Amino acid sequence: MASIHAATKRNELSQEKILKIMNMVKNKELSIEGALDLAQKEMHAEKEAMTLAFPMDSQDVLTGSQFNFSVYKYKRYRWQKRILQIDFNTQTIFNIEKGIIKKQFPFPQIKSCEDSEGRRFSIAFHGRPDYELEAMSLEDKRKISHLVNKVTQSNSYRRPIEFCSGRPAKCDVIHEGLLDLQEDSFASIKWVKYLVQLSERELSLSCIGNNEENKNADPVPKTINLSDGNVSVIKENGYDTFSIQTQEHNYLFRIPFTVQNNRAEDISKLQNEWVSLIDRYCLLWKKRSEPQEGFGEGTSEAVYEKLIFSPNKQAEGAHCLALGSEAAPRSTPPTEQATPSSSSSSSFPLSRVQAGVLPPPSFPPPSCLLPALKRTKAFHWDAVPQEKIQKSIWASCSLHKKKIDESRIYDQFHIQDMAVFSGNEPSVNRHIMLNQKIAHTFNIFLKSFHIKPNQLKEKLYILHEDGGGLTDEQITALRRYLPTPKDLEMYQSFKGSPSELHVVDQFMLEMCKIPHLGKRLNLLLTIRELPRCMGDLEPLINQKIRTCKELQASQKFVAVLEYILAIGNYLNEKAGREMAKGFRLSSLTKLSLLRGKERNITLLHALVEQIFLHEPDLVKFSQELTEFEAVPGASIKGLCAEVDVLKKELENVIQYRKFIKSKTIKATTQESQFYKELKSLIQKYEEHLSQLSKRCDEMKKLYGDTLVKFGESPDQDSQELFGWISVFIREFRKVSAEITS
Repeated sequence: MASIHAATKRNELSQEKILKIMNMVKNKELSIEGALDLAQKEMHAEKEAMTLAFPMDSQDVLTGSQFNFSVYKYKRYRWQKRILQIDFNTQTIFNIEKGIIKKQFPFPQIKSCEDSEGRRFSIAFHGRPDYELEAMSLEDKRKISHLVNKVTQSNSYRRPIEFCSGRPAKCDVIHEGLLDLQEDSFASIKWVKYLVQLSERELSLSCIGNNEENKNADPVPKTINLSDGNVSVIKENGYDTFSIQTQEHNYLFRIPFTVQNNRAEDISKLQNEWVSLIDRYCLLWKKRSEPQEGFGEGTSEAVYEKLIFSPNKQAEGAHCLALGSEAAPRSTPPTEQATPSSSSSSSFPLSRVQAGVLPPPSFPPPSCLLPALKRTKAFHWDAVPQEKIQKSIWASCSLHKKKIDESRIYDQFHIQDMAVFSGNEPSVNRHIMLNQKIAHTFNIFLKSFHIKPNQLKEKLYILHEDGGGLTDEQITALRRYLPTPKDLEMYQSFKGSPSELHVVDQFMLEMCKIPHLGKRLNLLLTIRELPRCMGDLEPLINQKIRTCKELQASQKFVAVLEYILAIGNYLNEKAGREMAKGFRLSSLTKLSLLRGKERNITLLHALVEQIFLHEPDLVKFSQELTEFEAVPGASIKGLCAEVDVLKKELENVIQYRKFIKSKTIKATTQESQFYKELKSLIQKYEEHLSQLSKRCDEMKKLYGDTLVKFGESPDQDSQELFGWISVFIREFRKVSAEITS
């Protein structure tokens, strides 16, 4: 007790919190170690609350106002590389591709950040479809989730702040207590103790203690966002459990037995209290949530999967349960796991899973091969609906009316298949250890992956494709199917011969044997992408430098702006408005919108006419601004973010090379050659990136000077600014041609 009090006193945790933790130890709800761990978490939470309540004191805002991450965004069945920038200066999240700002979202538009399997996660927005993203690493995913959660939390703190003893009032925590959360693995189900805090917008879960039971629990606090409007709470059959369902996960909680709560009546009362409070706020946010129109970007994949798997839903549901519940969270939402079709056809009752009992793992039987099937390519035509056949030409057509040379057609369109495993394609999934949906897509990939499982590790030591290495597409695809911790546990427990396994399991087994596979694949992909990315960015940065220099040096453009100022002040004076000393360049696009007494005459016509009358030489002012002929869409802000991410990626390569070299005791000839070539490439890329970084700094300085010269805001985006000038030049030329003709 004294150690807890001393540890918490040193860090100035409130007396109320100290007493609460001590009572938990006294009632044997927590061990001494668990109490110390909880105290640390409480102090961290109070510090976070202070940061959110007083954002100017935030270290992130003061020292790291912009955070750039390389991510993959899912769109139209493809994963596209993007830069995700979280900017605390402009309070905006940017989606950047090759320097171009594709989308920007103000912080208040951010709804939540939902966790998914592996490196995947999604960001939900108010009033637009969600972003389904994949981080480059688990560390990046944790950082992004932390930052986005800070954004959503700060949104909730935008209401007036209440004060109590000089600190923000912690009245946001409506209810809190210790709960056990079910976390399943391949071999067993464990209950892990969490401190659960309910607030109006979310349920926060912090793992308590560092004992053996909790060693595999995620150290990063979990957050269940109630503000999504699609969260529900269900009271389970037992008196001590309840579950919370989101779009991505199903969380099963249990009320723990303690010295104070050791009777069924006490446990049931706590269960009812938690369920009623959570349900109240779930319903509140469900009513507030905005209706979604149409399908979002992420819907297409779900619809596609439903179409593919619907014919075999019952059989596949049975397989999923027969292998144990560890596979389900990665591919199937919790609501689907409990459907009657899956539970009725399963090899054991679903209630046994909820009760924490799993059958022993089932491994596939030895495979038997059938001869290669005679298959052809399919012709995906659009069939005439049955109801329209009767009145069409097709009513009189016979399916066998025309004779064809079938052998010739087969020769032209047949598919050269390897020998296949017994059973048709959909049912073969019943003999695969890997989760059914993942196995299905992985199997499709492997059909075009002409490498044997035992050759995979060797390929990872070849840096370039032309040297016999993997293609970029193959590396990207393999990253999608990296084994999860549950996969590792499952395949490591397999003791049979790999030849008995389906090819999907053979590859997954081999991937589980390769240490740090994800980092190795990231290294290969980064080493190949770095020179391409630097080559793409260099001309864009150079073009922006030339653009800024032209804009600063052009005297004729300034003279044209002076004509616009004179005409605008004359009109405003006659209209009874104040005169201005200058105007923002965004006003250039408005010249063609103001029409005169005659509808075909605009303010832009008047400007060109005045210049022709007084200074005809200014008509050709655009000759001093040749870089605006076709301004690339890239933004200076976006280009800086791209360069920043390239630096991080190269640093990751350097650190990984040191790491794997230190782990290698006696390198083979191939490994030695790999390290030597990698070192040479790193030196080459460091030099190139250093030069690119200097050019980037020059570009930023020139653009900053340009903004000052024209009186623009320091955070004005170059993509907009240069776009206004480019449009003005095109319209000016068009009107000039009309007048001279």
